This record gives sequence, structure tokens and C-alpha cells, in this order.
Amino acid sequence: MIMYGKVFSRLVLRALPLLVALLLCAAPAQGQSKKQLERDKAKIEKEIARLTSELGKARKNSKNSSRQIALIKGRIAERTRLIDVINGQMGLLDRQIVRTEDSLRVVRGQIDSMRAEYARVVRTLYGLRQNMNSVGLLLDNEQYNYCYLKMKYFAEYSRYRKHQEAAIRRREQLFNDMSLDLQRQRREKGSLLAQERKQRDALAREQQQQQRKLNQSQQDEKSLQRQISKKEKQRQQLQQQIQQMINAEVAKGAGGGQTGSSAGKGSPTSGSKGGGKTYSDAASTDFVQNKGRLPWPVYYKSVSREFGIYNHPSGGQNRNFGIDLNCASGATVSAVYAGTVTRVFNTPTGTKGVIVKHGAYMTVYAGLGTVAVSQGSKVATKQTLGTVAKGDDGTGEFSFQVWCGTDALNPRHWLR
Repeated sequence: MIMYGKVFSRLVLRALPLLVALLLCAAPAQGQSKKQLERDKAKIEKEIARLTSELGKARKNSKNSSRQIALIKGRIAERTRLIDVINGQMGLLDRQIVRTEDSLRVVRGQIDSMRAEYARVVRTLYGLRQNMNSVGLLLDNEQYNYCYLKMKYFAEYSRYRKHQEAAIRRREQLFNDMSLDLQRQRREKGSLLAQERKQRDALAREQQQQQRKLNQSQQDEKSLQRQISKKEKQRQQLQQQIQQMINAEVAKGAGGGQTGSSAGKGSPTSGSKGGGKTYSDAASTDFVQNKGRLPWPVYYKSVSREFGIYNHPSGGQNRNFGIDLNCASGATVSAVYAGTVTRVFNTPTGTKGVIVKHGAYMTVYAGLGTVAVSQGSKVATKQTLGTVAKGDDGTGEFSFQVWCGTDALNPRHWLR
């Protein structure tokens, strides 16, 4: 029995370091994976914070809805990744908890076995004491030898008992440490679960926000499309209005006996159509001689529409009789050449326009908010005619046209 106990003790003592080693060996692999997940989580959270900051800036510009939608979409993608990382952390922690619980069961079983062995040793030692005969030990040589062997066994069992006590204490300490670690792991899992719920709630809110923004964007797009169609319709009405006024001016000039090479009808004597004509009247001749040298009527930011056929956003093609310029609202509009104001009119867009006659040629200034001249007044080159009207976005669109009789000419050929 003594030999069996010694062998069992050695096996238990050898198993303890092996178990601890297995637990410690498993920790680095888990720790490495856990650290990678934590790095990924921190990186994603940083990206979410950046997108949130960008979204806050984009919201200040209410018209930049596409940018806001893109940022919300990006944040949803990052938050989904974050939830996946948190789930990965919880999965890793679940496996770690299971291993810790299994190890606790093993250690608990070993402690129970060691305590049972310890109780057996104590009972054996107690029996050895009861069987010790001190008188026989003194008088009987054979009894003495027998008792001597029992005393040696007793001493051996005593050493084993003390060793077993120390082993049990160490195993119980390991059990307590593992129990505390299990509690920590469960608290960590609880924290991760709370984080996941928080992120899922935020994700649901952002998805709703994205849908609302998409719906709003679609409504804005339809509204914008209606505005574009309305403006395009007004622009075409303006073109028709100007063309009718130009035709009326040409007819009036012909009926009034305008000086020209064809019995006062203002017809060209020679040259090509659209600016290559020449007239006998001095005003027409002077205007033609300044072709390509006329000053721009206004300081502009950009050209919104060139002369000729163009595709408009509402669909289809239309013709522009002049050149349309994006200007600052209130920008000063000046006459490109000396002449007579024949028309001051209101446009379909709610703005004003001026027509200046230069012999057989006419220049048109449309999109004015204020007018500084009146019909019949004479104007000089670069004299102020008015100012550009204010548009919906704080800027204005100004239209400039050059006509020869009933022919619309490309203003770029006349301006320097």
C-alpha cells in the first residue's frame, strides 16, 4: 500500500506541472489572436470617429446629400465590421471559458482524489500507532524487528502525508486562481455583450438614417428636376420673347426707312451671313469694324451655356442664341458698344432685360436685377446698363446675345 501511495503521489506531482504547462502554452496563442482583434477593433473605432466627423461637416452643407449618404454608408460598413470583431472576441472568450471550466473540473477531481488518498494515509498511520507494542518491543526480539519495520513505515507515511498536504494546498491555490480568472473572463464577456448591443443599436439607427436620407435625396432630386425643367422652360420662353422683339425691331427699322444698300431695308450689300455683312450706315460699319475687340459686358465666374445647340438636364436639345455666364449677384453690366436703348423688358424668369441697337446690329443683355437706362436713351461703350439679378443660390446667370437683323451670332466672335 505504501508503494502504491508513493507511485500515485509521484504521478499526481508530475501531472500538475504538465497541466499548468498546457494552460500556459494555450495562453500565448489566444493572447496573440486577442491582441490582433483588439488592434482591429481600435482601428475600426478610429475610422468610425473619422467618418462621424466628416458627416458632421457634410451636414452643414444641406445640399451635399450624396456626400452624406456616402459617409453614412461607410460608417454602416465600419460598424458592421466592428460588430464582427466583437463577436470574434466573444467567440475566442467563449472557447477560453470552456477550457478554463474543463481545467477546473480536472483540478477539482484531482483535489478530491488527493484528499481521499490523504485520508487513507491518515487512517493507515492511525492503525500503525494502535498496533505498536512498546513492551513487546523491549522483551521480544522478533516483535522488536516487526515494530521497527512498522516505525519505518510510519515515518515514511508521515513524510508522504506532509508532502500530500503541500500538494493539496498547491492544487487548491491553482483552483482558486483559475476560478478568479474564470470570473474575470465572464465579466469581460459581459462587457463585450454590452458593447455588441450598443453597436447593433447604433447600426440600426444609422440604417434608418440612411434610408431617411435616401428618401429625402430622392425627393430633393425630383424637386430639383422639376426646378430644372421649369427653368429650362422659362429659358426657352425668354429665347422666344427675345426673338420676337428682335423681329419687331427689324420690321420697325425696315418700315421706318432705315438707310441701307437695299432701299432702306437694312439689307447687306455684300459679305457672308452672320456677321460678314456690311452696311452703308455708319453705326453698322463702326460696330463691324470692332468685331473681336468688344469688351465683355460683365465680370463672370464661369460659362454656364455656350452659343448654339446644347443638351439640357431635363432631356432633349435646345438652342441658345447667345452665351450664358455665371456671375456674382449685383455684378455691374455694361454696354459693349455705343448705341441706342430700344427695349427695356421683363423676362419670364422674373428678371429684366435691355436691347441696345447699333445700326443693323443689336446686343441683348438679359438676367438683370436692376436697370440703369430707359428706352430711347443713348449709351456709350462701357456705360452701366444695370446689375445682375440674384439667383436662388446667391449667384446670378446673365445672358448676352449679338444679333444682325434676325440672325443670332456667336458672341465669342465679337468679344475680345
